[in-house]
Amino acid sequence: MVAASVALLALAVPLYTVLAGRSRIAATADASALAAADAASGAIAGEPCTAAKSVARGNGARLDACVVDGLVVTVRATASIGGLAVAVAATAGPPGTR
Repeated sequence: MVAASVALLALAVPLYTVLAGRSRIAATADASALAAADAASGAIAGEPCTAAKSVARGNGARLDACVVDGLVVTVRATASIGGLAVAVAATAGPPGTR
């Protein structure tokens, strides 16, 4: 019984670590997309993809893609968690677009 519990725990901890890390990367992608959309709209100074890259890097991820379509920006952030590359995409723009 103890061995089965230890084996289950050994499987659950890495899985939980990856799932928790994915949430962190999703938040990073969201923040990057919002920063880029702010730059695209002129709410903050700078180029949209540069702003997104800065936010992603500041949160321990890398920006793999950044597509600006008017005021709507879609980004993809990636980070390594437990040896696995985890990528999450996010889109941001003014209300009512798309």
